[in-house]
Amino acid sequence: MKLLSVAIPCYNSAAYMRHCIESLLPGGDEVEILIVDDGSTKDDTAEIADEYERRYPGICRAIHQENGGHGEAVNAGLRNASGVFFKVVDSDDWVNEEAYREVLKTLRKFCHDNVTLDMLITNFVYEKQGVKRKKVMNYRTAIPKEELIDWSGVKIFMLGQYILMHSVIYRTEMLRECGLELPKHTFYVDNIFVYQPLPHVKSMYYLDVNFYRYFIGREDQSVNEAVMIGRLDQQIRVTKLMLGYYDVMKMTNRKLRRYMIRYLEIMMTVSSILAIRSETEENLAKKKELWQYLKQKNLGLYIRLRWGFLGQGTNLPGKSGRKVSIACYKITQKFYGFN
Repeated sequence: MKLLSVAIPCYNSAAYMRHCIESLLPGGDEVEILIVDDGSTKDDTAEIADEYERRYPGICRAIHQENGGHGEAVNAGLRNASGVFFKVVDSDDWVNEEAYREVLKTLRKFCHDNVTLDMLITNFVYEKQGVKRKKVMNYRTAIPKEELIDWSGVKIFMLGQYILMHSVIYRTEMLRECGLELPKHTFYVDNIFVYQPLPHVKSMYYLDVNFYRYFIGREDQSVNEAVMIGRLDQQIRVTKLMLGYYDVMKMTNRKLRRYMIRYLEIMMTVSSILAIRSETEENLAKKKELWQYLKQKNLGLYIRLRWGFLGQGTNLPGKSGRKVSIACYKITQKFYGFN
């Protein structure tokens, strides 16, 4: 059995996937690198995956499938994973070697001591194109460093300080036991990947290293704002799925409940702001429908989110209200460095 399985979803990724794979090879025989070719047809992605399998047998494995989208590529990785722990690294991202060694050392110790760890959290770095000073997302104010805790031991997550796919390594069997399966042909499912398992996490550990390097800045990237506006339907679909997984208002652990409510608040805010930014009546109607959907599904959660700071800020009336919403969004965007 491997210590860590890393799934790399690849779709026409020939231009950059080698950098990603090479950054993971220092893990040696303890790590399996699952290169998932998600039906690539426009370049040499499939051939590159096969090449690495030939060059590094027992470490790299090529998985070829019909195109199913990012989520189905992650699903394929999880189905094929033999590691105790599971990580997703997108094909245009990479990991820092020094931090990588610390991560493996930590995971190895938990296995050696026979202590169950459900979630390891590390920092990630926004490798934004053209920006010299890189923004680091760390969790020092939110989670005690190098201490095995449950949700009761969590401190305060600041606004914008969320556990993302880039920062999390899950225990493989826990992901399978919680029934995680991401929807096909849908973008932004990385939110589901992080969110759905959270109530099943009974133990977590924060390692304060800048492990994951999150590349951002390509015009065709799914997190590019113009692209996100064009895919508003998919953002809303993911948000609705997340609203349906649990009745978060009834969760007994106060800190878990608070965190998951805040996560849903961000999802509602992103969908709302994208609709406003599009400046089309059609998308504004979709925004209104999303809030109505939440109201009908969970009135208590609707009241909590609609009349919270972000909910009020994204539902200001009229054109002038929408301008204020966009101005607040731009300030937040500049501060946190996303998109």
